[in-house]
Amino acid sequence: MLKENKQALAEGFRDGIPIGLGYFVVSFTLGIMARHVGLTPFQGFLTSLLNNASAGEYVGFALIAVHAPYVEVAIMTFIANARYLLMSAVVSQKISPKTPFYHRIFVGFDMTDEIFGITIARKGWLNPFYNYGAMLTALPGWSIGTALGIVAGNILPSSAVSALSVALYGMFVAIIIPPARKDKIVAGCVAISFAASFLAETFLSGIISAGTRTIFLTLIISGAAAILFPVKEQNK
Repeated sequence: MLKENKQALAEGFRDGIPIGLGYFVVSFTLGIMARHVGLTPFQGFLTSLLNNASAGEYVGFALIAVHAPYVEVAIMTFIANARYLLMSAVVSQKISPKTPFYHRIFVGFDMTDEIFGITIARKGWLNPFYNYGAMLTALPGWSIGTALGIVAGNILPSSAVSALSVALYGMFVAIIIPPARKDKIVAGCVAISFAASFLAETFLSGIISAGTRTIFLTLIISGAAAILFPVKEQNK
């Protein structure tokens, strides 16, 4: 068993190297935003270490910037990261019933889109040490990149910082565009969310806080889409 764990750990570490490198680049731009809201390099490092999720952290930093209450930050972070609950549930089915329960908790702690992808592609029962190996590169890459982004934001001139800040928005555009091009429903939801956010900002900015508006719009638009256009089950 010890030999199998070591082999799985090494394989996970190998497969996680490109993920960690990619995380480092993306989280660097996230660190620029963290610097804008007043976080120190250590605070940014700790945030990314405990919350390895670009969308969740972006939402959290955006709400911190507008001095949103802790409750709003917690709710929106939960909503932004809710998909990881489903991913963790799927991966848990690949873990042998004989595996101690605490391994399921640790594996679910760092269940990102990329780690989910390499994990679900493995055949047979999943050895949790494979995920631990991937985490050894993913978590440091994400958290160190965030911290260095904050450091760079404090050193670089304001013009360079402003230019780097645009990269984060480019990352989200890159996430949105591919699925929107493949699915008209997703494209429609994206367009509706843009329009609804603009209208809410225009007419409700002095009545409802930005965090509360985002929570309501997220629940309403995603809920309506799920009811009106449910995803059809595919025959295997």
